[in-house]
Amino acid sequence: MARPGRQGHEGRPFDRLVSRTEHGLEVRPLYRATDWATAQGDPNLPGAAPWLRGFEAGRDVYLPWDIRQVVSHPNVGAAHDQIIEALEGGVSSIELRLDPAGQSGVAVQTAADVAALLKDVKLDLAPVALDAGETAGAAAAALLAAAIPEDARAAARIDFNIDVASTASDALGAASASIARTFPAARAARADARPVHEAGGTEVQELAVLAGLTAKAMRAMISAGLSPDEAAKALLLTVATGPDILVEMAKLRAARRITGRIAEAFGADAALLRLQAVTSRRMLAARDAWVNLLRNTSACFSAGVGGADVVTVRNFTDAMGEPGKLARRMARNTQIMAQEESSLGRVIDPAGGVWSIEALADEIATAAWKRFQVMETAGGVDAGPTADALKSEIAASADARRKAVRRRKEWITGVNDFPLLGETAPDVDPVERPGEPPKTTGASIAADWDALVAAAGSGATLADLQQAISKTVAPLGLAPMRVAEPFEELAARAAKAVDGGASLKVLLCVLGPLSEHTARLTYAQNFFAVGGLAFEVAEGAPETVAEALASSGAAIACICGGDARYAEEAPATAGALKAAGARRVYLAGRPGDHEAAWRAAGVDEFIHVGVDVVESLEKAHETSGVA
Repeated sequence: MARPGRQGHEGRPFDRLVSRTEHGLEVRPLYRATDWATAQGDPNLPGAAPWLRGFEAGRDVYLPWDIRQVVSHPNVGAAHDQIIEALEGGVSSIELRLDPAGQSGVAVQTAADVAALLKDVKLDLAPVALDAGETAGAAAAALLAAAIPEDARAAARIDFNIDVASTASDALGAASASIARTFPAARAARADARPVHEAGGTEVQELAVLAGLTAKAMRAMISAGLSPDEAAKALLLTVATGPDILVEMAKLRAARRITGRIAEAFGADAALLRLQAVTSRRMLAARDAWVNLLRNTSACFSAGVGGADVVTVRNFTDAMGEPGKLARRMARNTQIMAQEESSLGRVIDPAGGVWSIEALADEIATAAWKRFQVMETAGGVDAGPTADALKSEIAASADARRKAVRRRKEWITGVNDFPLLGETAPDVDPVERPGEPPKTTGASIAADWDALVAAAGSGATLADLQQAISKTVAPLGLAPMRVAEPFEELAARAAKAVDGGASLKVLLCVLGPLSEHTARLTYAQNFFAVGGLAFEVAEGAPETVAEALASSGAAIACICGGDARYAEEAPATAGALKAAGARRVYLAGRPGDHEAAWRAAGVDEFIHVGVDVVESLEKAHETSGVA
C-alpha cells in the first residue's frame, strides 16, 4: 500500500519492473522456488539429466576451465613469440587465428610455416586450437595436421575446429573419422554459433543454430563410422558471452541442456561434449576502450560460473587493432584472477539452484529448442529455406538492437553514455599487414582429407588446399556488427574537425537553482559529449545567456531546467539565444502541450530519453560545420 503523500512509482504496474532478454523473454525482479519447480520439476544435480546445471562435478579445482588465448599477429615469428609469452604467462591453451593473406590472422602459407609457429610448443601439454573462419576450415586443419611429426600425433591435443556450418556433411564426417584414427587426443570439428551473436542475433537464435550444427555434426560423424561417443568427443561447441551476467549464465546452462539432449538422441554420453565460451566482440568499443576490461570481466565471470570447459577472453583493444602487450596480459590475467583469486572453480556449480538462473535457463532452452525443431523440419541448419529465414530473423534482431542503442535505451558506458572527451587511448601494436594474395603452386589435389594432409606435407600451400575443397555448403554469411560503431563514427568526425581547428562547443543555459536544473544539465552534458562536443554552462536572465553565447563562440545552445521553470522562462531564453546568433537551440525535456509555442519562440529540437541520439547529433554536427 502506498504511503500517503508520497510521489514517485507507487501505483505503477508490476510489468514496469520486468526487463527482457534480447529475444524478449521475461526477466522478473524476483523469483521464488515455485518458479523453478514449475519450469523444471525437482532440481537436478550437476552432471545429471537434463544437464541444466552443467558437468562441473568433475572439474579440477586448480584449473576449472581451459584458459585459451588467441594469437593473430600476421608475422609468423612475432606470432610464435606471442605463443611462448602466453604459455609462460599462465594460459593453458592457444588458439591460432590463421589467414594466408595476413589481414586478420597469422599469414601462414605452408606446413613449414606452421611448424615454425609451433616450435618448442609441447602439444601433449599445451593444446592448440585453430580458428580459420568459414573459408579455410578443413584446409587449415590439414596444414596443421601435416606439420605435426608422426611420432607426436597420438598425444597431440589439438582442436582442429573444422567449421561445421560451411563444410559438407560427407566431407565433415570423413575428415573427423580420419582425425580420430590419427589424432586420438584431438577434436576434429567445431559447432560455432558465435556468428549469430556477432551479427546481432539473440540468445535464442544463437542456441537454435548451435543445436542445428550439433545435430548436423553428430549425424555426419556417425554416418562416417564413428561411434556416438567418438562423435561427441570429436566435437567442440562454441558460443559467445556478453556482459549480462544473469542471461549469459542461463544461456550456457541452456546450451548444455539442448546439446546434451541431442547427444543422447544419438546414443552418446552428453558429458563428452566440450563447451567453449568466447567473450563477445559485438559488445566491445573502440572509444574509451578501457571500459572493455569491465565488459570482458563480466563475460568471463558468466562463462566460468556458467560451466564452460574452455574460456577465451578477447583483448580489450580488439576493436582498435592488433593487441599490445598490456592487452594480451589483461586477457589472460582476467581468467587467472577469476580462478586463483576469486576461486570461481572451487565450488561445484556455484549458480546451481538459483531460482532466477534456473528458471530463465529453462525458458531459453525451451524457446531455442522450438526454433531448432522448425529448422530440422525444414531440412537442417544449412538448408536454403532455413538459412534465408535465419538471416531475416537475425537482421531484424540486429536492427532492433541498433535502434535501442541509438536511442540510448541500451547504454554503452564511455560511448553513448558518460563519454570521456580527451581520453588517453590504450596502445595497440603497429602491425604492417602483408597485403599479398595467398601463394599458390598450381598443384592438383584431391579433396578428401587424407589427400589434403599428404599434399600439405609435400609443400602445398594453404591456398592450394582451399582450391581443392569443393564447397557444396555455403556458410551462413552473417556480417558481424559492433553496437558502438555509429557513435564512434560521430566522435571520430568531431575529433577530425577539432584537429583541423574547428571549435565544437554547445552552450548549456541553466534555468533556476541547482536543485531544478542539475538532472537535465547532466543529461545534456552527456548527450552532446557523445558526439564530441565540448560545453560551457551559463545561467541568468535571457540577456545574460545571450551575451555568454556571443563570447563562447558556440553555434548551438541547449536550455536545461525544470518543467515549471520552462513554462515561465523557456520562450524568452530561446528567443534571446536566437537573436544572439544561435544557429540551433535545443531544450532538454519533453515539450508536452508547449511544443508549438516553444518552437515559435526559437526552440529547434527537444532532447530526451527515447530520441534518436545519432540523428540528433548528426544535425548538431552539420550546424557546427562538421563534414
